[in-house]
Amino acid sequence: MKQLILVRHGESEWNKLNLFTGWTDVDLTEAGRKEAYESGKLLKAEGYRPTLCFTSYLKRAVKTLNEILDAMNMDYLPVEKSWRLNEKSYGAIQGLNKADTAAKYGDEQVLLWRRSFDTQPPALDMHDERSPRMDARYDEIPDNEIPLTESLKDTIARLLPYYRGTILPAFENHDQILVVAHGNSLRGIVKELKGMSNEEIIKFNLPTAVPYVFEFDENMQLVNDHMLGDPEVIAAKMQSVANQAKKK
Repeated sequence: MKQLILVRHGESEWNKLNLFTGWTDVDLTEAGRKEAYESGKLLKAEGYRPTLCFTSYLKRAVKTLNEILDAMNMDYLPVEKSWRLNEKSYGAIQGLNKADTAAKYGDEQVLLWRRSFDTQPPALDMHDERSPRMDARYDEIPDNEIPLTESLKDTIARLLPYYRGTILPAFENHDQILVVAHGNSLRGIVKELKGMSNEEIIKFNLPTAVPYVFEFDENMQLVNDHMLGDPEVIAAKMQSVANQAKKK
């Protein structure tokens, strides 16, 4: 049996402040590091032994993966990083408080910016200091592919070629693969695997630092998926994510 383990990064500094983060490279909080480490302990206790890992270019995902591997005593595992696993770009609303933005524009508009399938937030200027074009780590990306804003549809469009062309083919040589990334990039993978509709994915909330395991048969057909951990704790985390952009 092949298994794909997805983990959203632990609480970041801007998660704690309830700010739109996107491609802004913020660190984990102490609570985020702890929940990531606990995620690794849980994976180890449940007998999981991934042999290859993938993550994004953003430190909150990279450090979550590091904490997980440290807890599993598997720091030696090979890790591949890609900007295609980065969070959705929130464009010009990156750095704004989610609840304040909802109070200004309304819950429905902010929900569309956060979770609709094809509505983009206002775009950044290419030379805005928040633009990926101003960050050397993204020098490899052509100007016409630089995300200055993204809908979920856009995020999935730049993610899926990497998922289909790099992550899935890796199962030829690996039985368990661990991917640590972000709420929206991972939702793109979940949507693909479970055949979720655009409406369903809008309402789906990935909890932080909770391992989400997908199991495949010998033909790489999905046969089972489940999250590891206390169902009540997972439900509370999912509700917390859902509440982030509501007006105070």
